[in-house]
Amino acid sequence: MERRPLFPKDEQDRLFYSIRGKVNKLVAELEPKYRGHMLLKAFLYPPLYFGLYGLALAYGRDLAAFYACYAGMGLLLVINFLNLIHDAVHGVLFRSKKANALFVRLFDLMGANSYVWSIRHTRLHHNYPNIMGWDSDVEQSSLARIFPHGPYSRIHKYQHFYLPLIYPFYLLNWLLVRDFKDFFNRRKPVWKVTVIPTREYFILFGFKLFFLFYTVALPKMALGISWGQALAAFLVMLFTASIFSLLVLLSPHANTENEFPLPDANNQLPYSWFMHQLHNTNDLVHDNWFVRWCMGSFNYHVAHHLFPTVSHVYYPAITRLLREEAQRHQWPYRAYPLITTLVNHYRLLKENRRPENIFEEVL
Repeated sequence: MERRPLFPKDEQDRLFYSIRGKVNKLVAELEPKYRGHMLLKAFLYPPLYFGLYGLALAYGRDLAAFYACYAGMGLLLVINFLNLIHDAVHGVLFRSKKANALFVRLFDLMGANSYVWSIRHTRLHHNYPNIMGWDSDVEQSSLARIFPHGPYSRIHKYQHFYLPLIYPFYLLNWLLVRDFKDFFNRRKPVWKVTVIPTREYFILFGFKLFFLFYTVALPKMALGISWGQALAAFLVMLFTASIFSLLVLLSPHANTENEFPLPDANNQLPYSWFMHQLHNTNDLVHDNWFVRWCMGSFNYHVAHHLFPTVSHVYYPAITRLLREEAQRHQWPYRAYPLITTLVNHYRLLKENRRPENIFEEVL
């Protein structure tokens, strides 16, 4: 089995333990105020998703209304993921482990496989962000060369042209291709940290078929529309969800301002775990009610990586504390406008279209 990268210990770890104590105290103080926000979202967002589906079936003979409902379902898929499923997989949506596990399974109803995603997210991405071969959230497809030292193919010469055009197919690929690859290709990163139980294969196929049935086949049969019209609505939903989900994926990690370190000959990484998160994650400067209530405060991504077992409703307060500590100790905390991170992602695609590592000096 491939050895896991190792994080060295340094003086910053002691400081991190200190700030973690301050964060725990802050969360305890704020919990009476924000606990209701979490529960409101838990009982509001899933019914909105399935309620829009009901409206699509009720009024779907008007194709404009049908497609509008499916676009709304795409947005609500992302809203449910960011606010509920994401917190649940970290065990912080409810106090009950069973309730959290139930809400994680909501992801299966919305087309993804919750088992492999939870492995990819909690055991790979959070432990090893921006590390090639271990961060499966960044390492998506052979069509994209995100890591500057990653495998090179001639097609990557044009990736800054074709990738932005196929990004709207991101969730289509995730739901119908990538999940299956993770199950059946043992060279995928998930197999480095787990062995997939047999029962999960039945769950994979069962939920995928159910998802396709209720999103494509049932509307076709119930409304008397064509297969093409049903498939068009399905694509509208996934295109909408892809655009919003990629804002979350691309902006905090996959850009030129973040590092992509490699382990040395002793399998050691250059920074401690704490400093690694700061060097490879950034926040967004924009903040408003939509980001907090609908997008799960994804703009406060550094706080999430440092304190993944804390709900997103506390990220704004935690980030204020984190900024103060970063300024005091000169930590590399960074925040950029959303457009800057997207431009820097495009720059990353352009720089990595070449086979050489452009982050090393060429003599």
